[in-house]
Amino acid sequence: MEIVNEQEQEQEQDQEYGEEEEEEQERNGADNNPIDDSAGKEQMLHHHVRSIDSTIKIRQLRSEGLSFQLWPAATTLVNLIDNHRSDPTKSPLSKILTNSRRLRILELGAGTGFVGIAAGAILSADVTLTDLPHVLENLRFNAALNSDLVEKFGGKVEVAALRWGEVEDMEAIRRRGEYDVIVGSDVVYHKHLYEPLMETLRFLMVGKGTKREESESESVFVMGHLKRWKKEAGFFKRAKKAFEIEVVYQDEARDGGRVGVLVYRFSPKSSKFQPPF
Repeated sequence: MEIVNEQEQEQEQDQEYGEEEEEEQERNGADNNPIDDSAGKEQMLHHHVRSIDSTIKIRQLRSEGLSFQLWPAATTLVNLIDNHRSDPTKSPLSKILTNSRRLRILELGAGTGFVGIAAGAILSADVTLTDLPHVLENLRFNAALNSDLVEKFGGKVEVAALRWGEVEDMEAIRRRGEYDVIVGSDVVYHKHLYEPLMETLRFLMVGKGTKREESESESVFVMGHLKRWKKEAGFFKRAKKAFEIEVVYQDEARDGGRVGVLVYRFSPKSSKFQPPF
């Protein structure tokens, strides 16, 4: 019953999102809406990764809602990771993805899982894809669809539920161990999710505001984001209270849009004191 309710709630939020974005696009003259009503129930996407000369396959289910389709920032992140493997010296992610040991990556709001699956293969990383419970079936489908490819390059992809701000889910993720990098693409959209997302980042990256042991490394959050609404500034204003935020890359504008995808790096401020949100 809980899963059904979550799915119904997301569908209502998707409708609200579509209406808000349509109004914003009319003002901005941009067309960055990931929703395509003309698309069929199921669509298979094939993305060639040059650095490993391989193709990642992703199933979209557009009619199921926003969590089941590919968003612009996901492609930007995958292309950045692809270029990083080809030439780390020219990569804006070089300081983030360079590690003396095997990388452990957590993807928030994974949706189709495109970014995390690609990272698992390209970076030979251990990746955990997370999203709401009703999204997991499609996530597992896409993970299985690419499992041979990921394993071929020494990576591993797992799937887990994570409802932002829910302590039970966050603790379950924390028990899996520390993550070097947390990634998210186009996760800042519904205003009512800003605070749960911040709570989740703070819990996973700065230990709920308490000082971490010095022996523990701190995670960084890499977020691909396509600006759509002025209200998004509220998220960044709150985030700057707990995190140092810098833009590490800006993609070119596409599909008639005025702005391209921005890629941000979030790192915790001093762990001695974290101001409340």
